[in-house]
Amino acid sequence: MNVRLAVIGLLLAAFLDGESSLLVLSKAERTLAIVNPSNLKVMARVPVGPDPHEVIASSDGKLAFVSNYGGGAGGYNTLAVIDLAEQKALPSVDLGALRAPHGLMFAGGKVWFTAEAAKVIGSYDPVTKKVDLILGTGQNGTHMIYVTDDLKRIVTSNIGSGTMTFIDKTNANWDATVVPVGRRAEGFDVTPDGKELWAANAQDGTISIIDMATKKVTQTLSASVEGANRLKFTPDGKLVFVSTLRGTDVSIFDAATRALKKHVKIGSGAAGIQMQPDGARVFVACTPDSYVAVLDLKSLEVTSRLDAGKNPDGMAWVVRQ
Repeated sequence: MNVRLAVIGLLLAAFLDGESSLLVLSKAERTLAIVNPSNLKVMARVPVGPDPHEVIASSDGKLAFVSNYGGGAGGYNTLAVIDLAEQKALPSVDLGALRAPHGLMFAGGKVWFTAEAAKVIGSYDPVTKKVDLILGTGQNGTHMIYVTDDLKRIVTSNIGSGTMTFIDKTNANWDATVVPVGRRAEGFDVTPDGKELWAANAQDGTISIIDMATKKVTQTLSASVEGANRLKFTPDGKLVFVSTLRGTDVSIFDAATRALKKHVKIGSGAAGIQMQPDGARVFVACTPDSYVAVLDLKSLEVTSRLDAGKNPDGMAWVVRQ
């Protein structure tokens, strides 16, 4: 079985058993809201430091990690750490010269992150409490990150260069392949079967589709998603959601036909997107409006709003074990 699909199955089981929480960052309030997904009530708010952008939870559900971004060469250089059981902040991770951390992923027991100002990716081991790997991309604006289950491939989007970087481990070496896409490529996601990567190009308003095996762009969609911020597949891989900070709608595409399925009005702009593991709902952070829109994935309509703090953005699921 595909490992990513198996993980989705475990998330679904935990969600149905009432053992999961939704994590939502508030940029303006510098807090992490821990939300009960069954009633959308905020159970706790924990301080997370300056300019929080992305959040990820450890596989065992004990810890959450938040990137304190700051942007550009003068960005911050810390990862906030939250004890989810005690709902309190722990000492942050000092990344030293690795400034402007942004994209996060938890894989293989480690936190994988980008450091935009340093043009690198790195991994942090929560057990040893050390950064144990740093790899350069040589690209401007290394922003979001994806790591395969076997830890042998890392993919980043590079906003300033308009590229995707594939870093593959071959024996003891790491080899980088730079794939040109569109201008200001930022939000991207990989299909649940791991065969394709879709990247939203904010300046061009297009979506680049890359074959994961060949690392080649196979199609560029004229998607009209100017200002695109995030792109996410539904758990079944059938639909693709794209948020934009420049418009009132979230755009929904059919993954098989590559055609636009629907525009849904959600507010005056949106950033983070988080899928519910059972495929029933999707959460979209309407940053300028200071709420999270909740959409039903069957009707593709907004059903409610969640107040998780001013200027929400990054979100994640946590599964307690």
